[in-house]
Amino acid sequence: MAKRFRVRTAGLFLLLALAAGAYGQTALGASSRPVAVVELFTSQGCSSCPPADKLLEKFKVRDDVVTLTFNVDYWDYLGWKDTLANPAYSARQRAYASARGDGQVYTPQAVINGTRHAVGSQEAAIERAIARSRDELEKLRVPLKMWTEGDTLVIETGAAPNGGRVKSATIWLALVKKSKTVAIGRGENGGRTITYHSVVRELTPVGRWTGQAVTIKLPKHHLMSGGSDGCTVFLQQDTAGAILAAAEMQDW
Repeated sequence: MAKRFRVRTAGLFLLLALAAGAYGQTALGASSRPVAVVELFTSQGCSSCPPADKLLEKFKVRDDVVTLTFNVDYWDYLGWKDTLANPAYSARQRAYASARGDGQVYTPQAVINGTRHAVGSQEAAIERAIARSRDELEKLRVPLKMWTEGDTLVIETGAAPNGGRVKSATIWLALVKKSKTVAIGRGENGGRTITYHSVVRELTPVGRWTGQAVTIKLPKHHLMSGGSDGCTVFLQQDTAGAILAAAEMQDW
């Protein structure tokens, strides 16, 4: 039985997406390109989600977009327990809905730059959200770089633009699996094999930003556990607000 963009009501928690015009980063050095973050909230138990899971791959290969997939657990009761889901991701999605004030929690849902959302399978709507959020957040951008030095992962943020007053923000590190293929045995997608892209396997706060430049150093060997093969770092206002910067490293 197909469920068209299932909806649930709001709750609490937090996390990511990026503001218009943060700075991207690769494993070998900084890049000045502006990037947008597209977060996809999806479920292996939702028959409306596979087109969105596939579309995310198209955004993933773009130079101006960072993608993240968060599998939610609130459809597990339909007969299949999502093998990638985490209740914290469901809570974060509800926190976005609460922060926006619209109560819109559904799958597949794309949250763009922490401030806008669209149906995850509607490419044109996601493109519009990217453009609008970039315009809205242009003046808040913060430089952010990430690189490795031996066994150390180094994260470096810049200061607030023009020395202006800012809201404090959390520096989050997402450990990411580039792709994961899952054979689904039961439920609405039973019998299908679906590939998920930019799958978040762990999400951890690693620092606080109050408008001043910050440098954080983490042991890379510890981060590489848990099946991830890359990571994304982002700077987010409040608990479910705009992200002021993001950077990704697609290979350890």
